[in-house]
Formats: sequence, C-alpha cells, structure tokens
Amino acid sequence: MNNLQWTLASVPLIKALQLCLSFFFWYSCYNHQICSLWMSFGVYVTGVLFQTASFVSFLLISHGYCIMYERLSIPERRTTTALGCIFYLTLIGYRASVPYFTGLLVVNYFISFYVIFHRVSQNLLLLSEQLSFIEDEDIHTMHDAVYTKYTMFKKFQNVMQIVAVTETLIYISMDDDPDNYWLRLLIREWAQFCIFLYIGWTFRSQELSPRFSVMPTMKSQGERIVPPIYSIEMNAEDFKDFSCHEWHIGVPTSSSDIKSSADSLLVIVQHPHADKAFSRSSTFPVQLAQQQF
Repeated sequence: MNNLQWTLASVPLIKALQLCLSFFFWYSCYNHQICSLWMSFGVYVTGVLFQTASFVSFLLISHGYCIMYERLSIPERRTTTALGCIFYLTLIGYRASVPYFTGLLVVNYFISFYVIFHRVSQNLLLLSEQLSFIEDEDIHTMHDAVYTKYTMFKKFQNVMQIVAVTETLIYISMDDDPDNYWLRLLIREWAQFCIFLYIGWTFRSQELSPRFSVMPTMKSQGERIVPPIYSIEMNAEDFKDFSCHEWHIGVPTSSSDIKSSADSLLVIVQHPHADKAFSRSSTFPVQLAQQQF
C-alpha cells in the first residue's frame, strides 16, 4: 500500500469514530439521562475532520499523488495545505452559524472543485499523450499501466461531478424542517458511503498491473527528454564477460526468446551522459528506460 491508500483509509476511520461517539452520546442521553458535552464536541470535531480529510484526499488524487508522481511538488503541497486549512476553518465557522461564513464556504467549495477538475483534466491530457506515443512507437510494455491510470482518473472525474452536484443540492435544499433534515442526513450518509467505497475500489493496490509503480519522483517543470536507446546483439558467453560502467543491465527482448533459444537478444541501455550517471544510483537509468516503455 502506498501513502495515498493510507490517506484514503484514514477517511472512513474518522467517520467510524464520529459514528461511535454519536452512538454513545445518544445512548447515554436516552438510557442514562447523561448528555456529555465533551462527547458532543467530539462528534462535532470528527465531523469537520471527516469532511476536511475527504477534500484533502480528493486534492491529492487530482494532483496525481502516488499515481503520476511519487511526491508532490512544493507548490502543490502549499496549495493542498492552504485549501485544507481554509476549508477546515470555514467549515467550523459555518457549523457555528458565524455570519458570512456560508458565503466563504461556498467560495472555498468552488475553488476546491476548480482545482480538482483542472488538475484531473491535465493528468488525463498527459496520459492520453503517453498512450498515443506508446501506440505510435508500438511499445506495449507500459500500455497496461498507463491505460489503468487513465481509466482511474476518468472514473474519478465522473465521481467528482456526482460529488459536486450532491453537495450543491444538499446546501440548496436546506431548511428548518426536522423531517427533511433527517432525510437529507440519510441521503448524504449513504452517498458518502457509496462514493468512498467506489473511490477506494478504484484506487486499490495495483500490484497485478505491470509497471504501475514506475513513475517520476516529482513533477518536472521542464520538458522531459527521452534518453537514447541502443541495442547490440551478443551471446550469453560474451555478455557474461561484458563489463563497462557506461552501460547498464541487459534484458531479453521478449519472454519467447528465452524459451526458444539460449542465445537470446539483449537490449543494453546507455545513459545519455554516462560520465555523470556513474556518480548516481545505478538504478536511475533503468528507471528512465522503464518510463520510456
């Protein structure tokens, strides 16, 4: 499990804690005539934390955290942290019926959804370009992984559209009628359960998808240049004695070559700046080659 999946797992745990506190509060009120102020405050705080954690996890997914890149860039971290803190504070003010915080919450919702949809659209465009490149170059090694990521973002985009419509309808239909309140609460709880169940299933562990975890460490500001790939033919005996620091690991071109012949073709990958790459980790050129494929 990666960090994104742990973050998504923490959201239902916060919700479960809120429901447990709410159950104990009402149980003590009805059966023991003891209504704990601290327990009601815990229900209030965990409810705010649940909604904040939900939108923070949505922002992380939209940025491609642990999907497109291993880590977020500094501007993305600042944007996510700022939106999360502002959302938390405005939600507290809204729950406390502070004047003008309803408008601030609406503005914060609008900004958050704009950032989410904008980033998801950018990632979908990038993945579609990678798929076109893979099909044009007839490289099938990375096709399944890239297509899986494209499908995940496409599903997430559809789910976020449902979330935006649901939140809008809930806030528009607010009134003081207790019957409508419990109906809205029931609909909202079931909608949240279904949405997070679907998102959790969509972004589950992708160990069965080959090379899904092959991704850049961080988003690059400049244009990525694919390193040149060279190939030579040699038999197993020559390759056993082959040693040169400017060249790196050789791999069979296909699994059928291994079964059909002992002297299989080998692909040797060279870093474009071999003298600089020698001082770095030996796995770095291999990662670049995997990203190419």
